Amino acid sequence: MLEQLQVGFQNFLSFFGNYPYLQALIVLCVSYFVAWILDRVVISSLKKLIAKTSAELDKQVIVLLHRPIFQSVILVGCAVAGLILKLPERLEQILFSLLVTFAVAIWSVCGFKVIRLMLRKMSRTAGHARMVHAQTLPVFENLTIVMVVGIAIYFIFSAWHIDMTAWLASAGIVGIAIGFAAKDTLANLFSGVFILADGPYKIGDFVVLDSGERGEVTHIGIRSTRLLTRDDIEVTVPNSVMGNTKIINESGGPHEKFRVRVQVGVAYGSDIDRVRELLTEIAVNADSVCKEPEPRVRLRMFGPSSLDFELLCWVDQPVLRGRILDTLNCTVYKRFLEEDIEIAYAKQDIYIKELPADKKLPANKKAAKTGPEEFSSKPPGAP
Repeated sequence: MLEQLQVGFQNFLSFFGNYPYLQALIVLCVSYFVAWILDRVVISSLKKLIAKTSAELDKQVIVLLHRPIFQSVILVGCAVAGLILKLPERLEQILFSLLVTFAVAIWSVCGFKVIRLMLRKMSRTAGHARMVHAQTLPVFENLTIVMVVGIAIYFIFSAWHIDMTAWLASAGIVGIAIGFAAKDTLANLFSGVFILADGPYKIGDFVVLDSGERGEVTHIGIRSTRLLTRDDIEVTVPNSVMGNTKIINESGGPHEKFRVRVQVGVAYGSDIDRVRELLTEIAVNADSVCKEPEPRVRLRMFGPSSLDFELLCWVDQPVLRGRILDTLNCTVYKRFLEEDIEIAYAKQDIYIKELPADKKLPANKKAAKTGPEEFSSKPPGAP
């Protein structure tokens, strides 16, 4: 079929005589007309057809494609016109190299726009474990630019018959040298990309590191992550460290709520039902404590000097932990004083069974001591 079209096109040009320049001009006009038909009829029909659906992405892709298609048909017409003119070999080679360069540039820009459009669509898609989101979108866009530019440069060099072997070999040697010289920097770079893609934490989360630092994530960069501690001290941690250590994300999980534990010990003999009731009442009446999940009280253990209770309740954000814990502790102390419930503390009673031999009193002096000054080495109540 292609051969039939070629023969038919040659017969069409033969009507204009053996005038190469006139034939080349006719080809350019025909290519422009075909491009106009494609743009006004075919592309417009596709737009109207897609407009009846809810596929917003398809509409935007069609809008991006119509101009490169129009320009590509014009470039094909220029190439055919160059063949008809039978230019000198060197000039013809330059002409085709220029046309290929223009085509690669046009489609490279179009390809980048389409990929960026798809990435932004993916970043708005709901899903907790998605790799492309608002934080990682710039990284993927930059990687797309590098990939598209690299492919475009390769095809442009090939169009100008430039041997890429030496360039690739040189780039490999330079890459190895840079890799050894910037090993730590590259480790931070790749770790930063993986952190942004995996999303173990995000800006605004409260995290705890293995080394004990706890703070709010204020910046996630390619090289490092920054934390702001509760003392308003900024801690910068290389991403290679963040990517190879255990991180506790207090803001992670199904929700951002954080559990607060209020531990209190009461004396043995206290009414444990009343203690449980008071602790629950204190948590329910606190303004900053979440109603769901509801607060709960647990008797954890029988301590050496106390019955150890623990009040468990939730706050909306981990940053509120210190303030809410202070409020609950103060309220528990005041209410227990009002209810005459003793908050136990560690204490010891020491009984001296027998004094050392060199400390004992002579018998005559022992007999001389009477009344309240008499000293007994036995514990009170002993026979």
